[in-house]
Amino acid sequence: MIDKLVSLLKGKNLEWELYWEEGRSSSFVIERENLERSQRKFYSGVGLRIGYRGKSGFSYLTGLTHEVSTLENFINRTLKLAKVSEVPFVGFPSPSKVPRVKDLYDGKIEEMPFDEAHTMAKNFAERMRILKGNATLSGSLVFGVNRYGVVNSNGVDLEGRSTGMSFSVYAVLSTGTGSYFQSYRSLQSLDELEVGIRSALRDAQLSSRAKPLKSHSGEILLEPEAFQSIISIFLENLMGDNVYFGRSRFSVLGEGVGNDTLTIIDDSTIDGGSGSYPFDGEGVPGQRTVLIRNGILNSFLLDYTYASFLGMESTGNAVRDFRTRPYIGTSNLIIEKGHDSFEDFEGVVVKEVFGEHLANSVSGDFSLAVGLGYVVKNGEAIPFKDNMFTGNVFDVIKTVKPGGKIKRLGSFYSPRVLVSGTLV
Repeated sequence: MIDKLVSLLKGKNLEWELYWEEGRSSSFVIERENLERSQRKFYSGVGLRIGYRGKSGFSYLTGLTHEVSTLENFINRTLKLAKVSEVPFVGFPSPSKVPRVKDLYDGKIEEMPFDEAHTMAKNFAERMRILKGNATLSGSLVFGVNRYGVVNSNGVDLEGRSTGMSFSVYAVLSTGTGSYFQSYRSLQSLDELEVGIRSALRDAQLSSRAKPLKSHSGEILLEPEAFQSIISIFLENLMGDNVYFGRSRFSVLGEGVGNDTLTIIDDSTIDGGSGSYPFDGEGVPGQRTVLIRNGILNSFLLDYTYASFLGMESTGNAVRDFRTRPYIGTSNLIIEKGHDSFEDFEGVVVKEVFGEHLANSVSGDFSLAVGLGYVVKNGEAIPFKDNMFTGNVFDVIKTVKPGGKIKRLGSFYSPRVLVSGTLV
């Protein structure tokens, strides 16, 4: 069908782009150590963008088997939308060599029968029952297979495939809670899932003994889970659309935003990375982009449109599915490690915060609830929670000192980081 659609579009004097997908997902929900819901979904479809007199129209079709008449109507509908659109259009990318990114596809996931995936989910629930102790455990297990492609009127014609597996665990123990999430491109064993169960249980045990900490101002060691929340606030200021519309603190590159120990990288070319891809949702090659280098703002995150508006090159950060226009997002985000290990750190450590979606990314002000932290004194960890971690993200980023050991949380790679901050 895609070939038919391309043939029809080539017969018209239009600038156009197709993004198509087909795939499936198998998902399993576990509640109180029992497998409660199992579901397999199939999906496919194609999204079409048409440029017309500086404006862009977009619509999509579900399914990849349609008659020519339906495809003609699809094209005509999208063109009509372009004629009345207020969405700006600057063109589509031209062909470029894409990198080879390894280990994004595992045939074992695609070939796994649903009943075998169902058995693994039941075994996951059984492992929870064995390990739970006095806690109550819930969680999920998801498998996915995806094939996708981008074709445009400039000659871009790319296809890719990927697989994924992810799982989550949520533990409740008395007044305490703990959670764990991880994602992969390849099939994992039950032993890997057990790592997540044990981690969630450890946090729930700490949380059940935690009480609010007296106010603290000074050095705070953030675990990667907590730092990810802080970084998410800061990153809104690096999105090209926010920069263009003045919704960012920054407008030019080269500004000092952190100390010389801080380097932040977005890299879609990591072999086997959960956020990796050889090309983005517009067909721009994936790449390694240094956003902050030694504390200096080095690049924004850009798709083709906003890169054009800003007089820059796309960083290959257009993400989408067939139902949506491209939007700017991250791939794999990496905080480069430093020289200090912080293994013997004694003081205040924050493991988990939440509420970052309520922060003001432009002013940088935030007030995040502490889900779990602990004070390390004489080698003993004394847990706390329910404090508020308050401050300004731009001030905090300027004090970041990364540790020496990277931890992966899905597509986020970070060491522990030492910052100056306030707990109330």
